[in-house]
Amino acid sequence: MRMLLLLLVMLPFAAHAADQQFDDAAEQARYEALINELRCLVCQNQTIADSNADLARDLRGKVAEQIAAGRSDEEIIAFLTERYGDFVLYRPPMQANTWLLWAGPFLLLGVGLLVLAFTVRKRARLADLDEEDQP
Repeated sequence: MRMLLLLLVMLPFAAHAADQQFDDAAEQARYEALINELRCLVCQNQTIADSNADLARDLRGKVAEQIAAGRSDEEIIAFLTERYGDFVLYRPPMQANTWLLWAGPFLLLGVGLLVLAFTVRKRARLADLDEEDQP
């Protein structure tokens, strides 16, 4: 029973591993690295390696075709971004249209720290006023 349960849990991972097998270990490593760097366009924050969606399966096939055709990683990424935009990349490039994506976490942290500083300062002033009111 445990073996059957383990097999059922591992089945999705085995299915993705069987998508494409290259004879050359270097090509297989490139394939694995690329499909783990590309985002599934129809899934919620999954790579095409992790996704069961038809589009992810098609994209894995396109990556395999491009590798088999002798294209470099940069050429494969350029092909996919030309076709699907920067959203296909898990690490989009720093550009004018993505600056908020890169700066957003730091801006939110800064705003949070400012709110915290003003809150602490206000509480300190209120505590000082309370002490002055007491005889």
